[in-house]
Amino acid sequence: MNTAHIICETIALNAEAGTVPDWINVIPKGPGVRGIDGRAWTMNDAGGVIDTFRRRGVKLPVDVEHATQIKGARGEAAPAMGYVTDLEARETGLWAKVDWNTAGETLLRDRSYAHVSPVFAFDGAQVIRRLVSVGLTNNPNLDLVAMNAAGQFQGAPFMDKAVLEALGLNADATAADAVVAITNMRQERTQALNAAQTPDPAAFVPMAEHKLALNRVESFEQAEQTRRNAAIETAVDTAIEAGKFTPADREDCLAMCRAEGGLERFERLSGNRTPIVGPARTGGKGPVAAPAALDETELAMCRATGMSAEDFLAQKTEETSR
Repeated sequence: MNTAHIICETIALNAEAGTVPDWINVIPKGPGVRGIDGRAWTMNDAGGVIDTFRRRGVKLPVDVEHATQIKGARGEAAPAMGYVTDLEARETGLWAKVDWNTAGETLLRDRSYAHVSPVFAFDGAQVIRRLVSVGLTNNPNLDLVAMNAAGQFQGAPFMDKAVLEALGLNADATAADAVVAITNMRQERTQALNAAQTPDPAAFVPMAEHKLALNRVESFEQAEQTRRNAAIETAVDTAIEAGKFTPADREDCLAMCRAEGGLERFERLSGNRTPIVGPARTGGKGPVAAPAALDETELAMCRATGMSAEDFLAQKTEETSR
């Protein structure tokens, strides 16, 4: 037998009239497997093909005239007549165990189709690596040529390993798997862009309301600052009137109170402080200004008498307030 014609002469349904075979021969024995168009493949690792099938754990469709690749690619209905559930290497080639459905059993019992045509994936060295699907046909050679010419899986090599790794796919993934992964990535990117370009209305407020809120906050802060300044001046003037500080200390006391937490510290200090001058007597006319500081003559008097500048200033302030 010429191996160039091995497909057309050996892949026939091993079924007698009225019977439904559990196992069918899907790829002839290698190593040489050749199509009528002259292209050849190598089938020297049936065990590897079987291992790949079992590792993936996906049942392969058995359809009519390769509907999975032809009609399915156009979005048309491509019903399966059954599913390959296991593979086995025999002396005559690779065999597939098929779980037929009612439609498939009917076609076989009626002997509507007499042959099968495999769809397989191969690597750059033309070595068959994976069974993809099986088609019921009455003209396997012509269908095989058509499938190859159409660029379907039977004529499509394995995907580049680097591309599959970049897409997060297994090494035995197909071009269809890559298309799905890329489509999903594009959809996720579109959704992310839409989310970025279409902000959630619940997370934002109209500009007019935003400005109104800012104005209210600013008005409140201004009113609060005015109230605090008044409280600071009242506290300092009260302490000076009580003799806790001199009028000359007023600006320093105000600066102390304006610091963070300063008013509270000043009130504690003032409350615990012993008056250094007598309470100002103003006759109801408000505090009387005292000399802001000692001049050079007064300082000389302090040095001559041994009186401190504070005592001299206190005495001077008391005399001024009489």
